[in-house]
Amino acid sequence: MSLTDILSPSDIAAALRDCQAPDSFTPKKFFQISGMSKKSSSQLKEIFRILDNDQSGFIEEDELKYFLQRFECGARVLTPSETKTFLAAADHDGDGKIGAEAIYILIQSFRDGTDQIL
Repeated sequence: MSLTDILSPSDIAAALRDCQAPDSFTPKKFFQISGMSKKSSSQLKEIFRILDNDQSGFIEEDELKYFLQRFECGARVLTPSETKTFLAAADHDGDGKIGAEAIYILIQSFRDGTDQIL
């Protein structure tokens, strides 16, 4: 399965265009434009599985900087500040990695308006 089996290729392209410039990526806007914010928890878990490059069950900081490239090979790498902000938004226990449930909680907070960070 690929991301385009779950997300529209045109939505992915629009989300990537929106954050082409360094330091322009925000998880909330990316999740909304790409359509991730409209997906079910099972679809989000499948998306997470695809994004978890090493299949460890977590997305670590080093993996997170390549987040956009998981959507399209030629996409840019997240800047150090974007990576740290993204990690801080989802890593609630401070262990330096994001699990599938943490991503779901983060996206859910954007859906219901409780997001405090981004």
